[in-house]
Amino acid sequence: MSGALLRSLGWFCGLCGLALSGCTGKSANEADACSKLKDLRLDHTEIVSAEYHSAGRQVSLMTTPIGIPWFNMPASCRVKLIIKPTADSHIESEVWMPATAWNGRLWSAGNGGLAGSIDELSMSVALMRGYATSGTDTGHQAADQDGRWGLGHPEKLIDFGYRAIHETALQAKALISALYGKPPAFSYFASGSNGGREALAEAQRFPEDYDGVESDAPAFDGSNNVIVGSWTMQQLAKTQGSWLPPAKLPAIAAAAMAACDAIDGLKDGLIDDPRRCSPQPEALLCKAEETDNCLTQAQIAAVKALYDGPGGEDPDHYGYHGYEPGSELGWGDWSLGSGPGKSILYNFSDQFHRYLVYDDATWTLDRFDIAKDAIETDRKMGAFYDARDPDLSRFAARGGKLMLFHGWSDMALQPRLTIDYYERVRTRMGAEAAANVIVLYMVPGMAHGFGGPGPNAFGQVMAPPANASASTNVGSALIAWVEKGERPGPVIAAKYDNDIKALIVPLELTASRTRPICLYPQVARWNGKGSVDEAKNFTCVPPPN
Repeated sequence: MSGALLRSLGWFCGLCGLALSGCTGKSANEADACSKLKDLRLDHTEIVSAEYHSAGRQVSLMTTPIGIPWFNMPASCRVKLIIKPTADSHIESEVWMPATAWNGRLWSAGNGGLAGSIDELSMSVALMRGYATSGTDTGHQAADQDGRWGLGHPEKLIDFGYRAIHETALQAKALISALYGKPPAFSYFASGSNGGREALAEAQRFPEDYDGVESDAPAFDGSNNVIVGSWTMQQLAKTQGSWLPPAKLPAIAAAAMAACDAIDGLKDGLIDDPRRCSPQPEALLCKAEETDNCLTQAQIAAVKALYDGPGGEDPDHYGYHGYEPGSELGWGDWSLGSGPGKSILYNFSDQFHRYLVYDDATWTLDRFDIAKDAIETDRKMGAFYDARDPDLSRFAARGGKLMLFHGWSDMALQPRLTIDYYERVRTRMGAEAAANVIVLYMVPGMAHGFGGPGPNAFGQVMAPPANASASTNVGSALIAWVEKGERPGPVIAAKYDNDIKALIVPLELTASRTRPICLYPQVARWNGKGSVDEAKNFTCVPPPN
């Protein structure tokens, strides 16, 4: 999966802008009600604009790779805010509200990477489907791998860590109440990666903000993630020959699949639980001249290190895991790039430590020392950046519901961390109490939040359409859980030629494969009859001992 493809989703790596429709043909009453919001007084908040947008085509600048030339948008009131909870804060947020046919819900979007922009794609989908929606840049304008905004700005770090999302929720509800004369009946927050961390921070710190939360591939133990990423970069630069040319990834992936695919009893190109297998990269040792189909000793050592991770943990953090077998084809842009020190992960790790942890523009990643930096990163960032508290009792007490999911083929964040968090919640709250507030789906063959070789489109993160089924859309399942008390069950995921487009307009596409994703720890097992590409031929069962 290319970096360009990943960056097309706002909650992972920033958003391209959208060219918004104008205000022609507007309803006078709707426009007047919207414009009056400009005079509303909100705590430490400036309402920059409150504009009515008539119904019509909204042109998207993301025709590649999403392949959607425009959105047919409803008439709406769109409010731009600048929120300043501290003297050093400058949080830009937006709240969009349907002019008519509002479904009574708020569906808010999060941010990927180091944030720095508003996720207008997710907001556009929510608005199209009848929701009021909100988003924020979390207090700075920058590319999602650019940490320079943090230099000398401790309050902006807190805004980024949790405060901007909370403040935006408060102001969104105030604006909704002012426009419609009533607050949202139900409020939801859905995002992934750093946005998944934001989702968990909301449930843990501000349980009154949202009734339902979706957290996809969450970077919830964020300082842990950065430490592991920095250590990974060290392994790829350990010797002159340690770096892995991306051209070798297909051979590495094929070897892992050969070793692990059939462990679940079905050779189908998916590894349903990578914890049960141990790939042997030594088998790829070059016997003669080096080619793309073999590895040198230094490269074998690097691959083993990437699988193993640093190891170890402390009482507050979670384990320092490595990459899972089945994720190899995603290592290219993310971990390897075009050469040593030229990957997304290298740049993110370097920028994070330089500007957010050490507040030192001269710091470079070659100074990283895991023993020292793990302590310093946690000391500087842990209190407001991490969202690792397993006590969800306040969220549960007000009826909150949390859906977690993580792809086993994630090349950016450690899938086992999400399992670790889920298990700590169960230990802290008790299994029965936890079952009333949290569910987890582990998705074979899904990369970072979406995409990958397996069925990976199941409505995650995007606000669900009114007619979506809880059996195929986790957003609909979350709404049914929150509003009707119907606990989620297995959800059918699908594989498409364009997995991103499928999250927005699934009815326009034909799936090449479907498979149930099961409530953890259950796994999907083929019943021995029918096509292995059809979900109806699989059942969710307990995992093998």
